[in-house]
Amino acid sequence: MRYRSVLTLFFGLLAAPLLCAAPAQQTFSDWQVTCNNQNFCVARNIGEHQGLVMTLERSAGARTDATLRIDYGGIDAPITKEPPIAGRLLFDGQPLALAGERWQITPWHLVTDNTDAITSFLKNIQEGQSLTLQGSKGTISLLGLKAALLFIDALQKRVGSETAWIKKGDSPSLSVPPAPALKKVATANVAPTPLTHQELNDLLDYGTWRMNSSQCSLDPMRRQVRVSALTDDKALLLIDCEAGAYNLVERAWLVSREKPFAARLVRLLLPFTPDNGNDEMELMNAAFDEKTRELTTLSKGRSLADCGVSSRWRFDGQRFRLVRYAQEPSCDSWHGPDAWPTLWVTR
Repeated sequence: MRYRSVLTLFFGLLAAPLLCAAPAQQTFSDWQVTCNNQNFCVARNIGEHQGLVMTLERSAGARTDATLRIDYGGIDAPITKEPPIAGRLLFDGQPLALAGERWQITPWHLVTDNTDAITSFLKNIQEGQSLTLQGSKGTISLLGLKAALLFIDALQKRVGSETAWIKKGDSPSLSVPPAPALKKVATANVAPTPLTHQELNDLLDYGTWRMNSSQCSLDPMRRQVRVSALTDDKALLLIDCEAGAYNLVERAWLVSREKPFAARLVRLLLPFTPDNGNDEMELMNAAFDEKTRELTTLSKGRSLADCGVSSRWRFDGQRFRLVRYAQEPSCDSWHGPDAWPTLWVTR
């Protein structure tokens, strides 16, 4: 019964044409799959893995570009005295042999991008229960792996082709549709004229007035005003507004650089609808990088910052447009914001 909704989703993916690539993130028992707007998919085991994680990545299209890696560590579990993992891996309690010439083997990382090695490895383990690390609590649960692989095959339109991992068929690799074209976000002004001392002081005064006039719950003594040159005639104004245990919510305006100041509230609108149904993002832990000219946000699921949502936005002359969106819903101490799986990418 628990797989009925999963199979319904698979059949829907198989029947419906992919007019455009919408981001997808699904969990199948102990496996999580994330596919971005280019149908690039990444899957990994989640939960009580104790720092032993297998990650599988695959690009869309006729080519069989894929990478499989097994890593031991984690965001809060640095390895110091552990012996190498290659000779300690067990599959359902039995030693797991790896073809050394097809794998890059280092003490705590095993990686291969060899198509035959990945296909053979997945075929051998997909019906099993777990990979474990002898002498350690590290565990890769295999429950949900086969469903995760079928989800990737279905989303990338591989089912029935010779490139499929599950439900392989005779259709040639060229029958698999290519990745959608990568969208481009223009830059309005790469190097705007820096703010003069007078402009900065006037805009800070204006920002203080805005801060005092806004309905914000943050203690006034903790609020800050930040101003950055955005273009030759616009500045970005950020003020701290609300705070939680480990997140700070800001409000932002696009402000003219000359008096009388004209301001417009910044709204961050996603080009897709996330799982929560809200396509407008809050400016959480926001920052503006004056070198890259990009606005970033980081919503932490907990203080460790091993889960949450991060995004980057670029100003195109009228508004900020999404450049990158990453989301990690699994708070399992595996990786930080720089490594969270992406749901949206541009160039």
